[in-house]
Amino acid sequence: MQQMLSKNKIRFICSLKTKKARDEENLYVIEGDKLVREFLNAGIRLKLLAAKAEFLDSLPADKLKLADEAEIVSYEELKQMSSLKTPHNALALVKITESVPDYNEIFSGLSLGLDSIQDPGNLGTIIRAAAWFNIRNIICSTNCVDVYNPKVVQASMGALLHVKICYAQLSETLAKAVSAGVKVYGTMLDGKSIYGCQLVEKSIILFGNESKGISDELIPFITDRIKIPRYGSGQEGIDSLNVSMAASVVLSEFRRRIHTGLF
Repeated sequence: MQQMLSKNKIRFICSLKTKKARDEENLYVIEGDKLVREFLNAGIRLKLLAAKAEFLDSLPADKLKLADEAEIVSYEELKQMSSLKTPHNALALVKITESVPDYNEIFSGLSLGLDSIQDPGNLGTIIRAAAWFNIRNIICSTNCVDVYNPKVVQASMGALLHVKICYAQLSETLAKAVSAGVKVYGTMLDGKSIYGCQLVEKSIILFGNESKGISDELIPFITDRIKIPRYGSGQEGIDSLNVSMAASVVLSEFRRRIHTGLF
């Protein structure tokens, strides 16, 4: 049944911009016509769908039934609730599903480890790149930015539907990986060029914090140090790549080698 959104619900939705509220309510917000449609097309149930009347009217009946509640809102109300400068026609609340590391799955193919990634845009872009290159698992350190932060969700552009993201003590995860014979590639400035070293599919690629790199406590678990070689000649202020850009380049090379068999 389509209703009008109450002021209390508007305040409730706004509260979910904070991690504390998301954890307490076990809900997060998705925004935008495309993102909401992608979740509905994937069969994901929505706790609440708040949208302009024309958006709700455009949904097939079977998709609309996936929303526990569907409520009509005005542009001004969307603007109050939105994390975007220019809101779209719809937003929705989605239940957070707990993700526990499945080490058998993680260690059987190519996975990512993220150490202390702080910028939500970076995490969202890395998740999007992972989905593009068919990476199924990302293990984040416990101090990484929250994957359900609105800016992460927006930057990932629906990739949350295709990649499993879990939070764990990376030192324990990497120790288990090494014991299981899994390669751990650490992306480091003193590494060997990715284009000149052997790459294997059964591995974890580890990316570090935006400014500090990989934590000292994780370096002993790295089996291979790799880097993206620089071809410029010492431009002032350009001493490294953004971590999400680096992830895209590294994943592209891994997938190219695996696809062509040039390990």
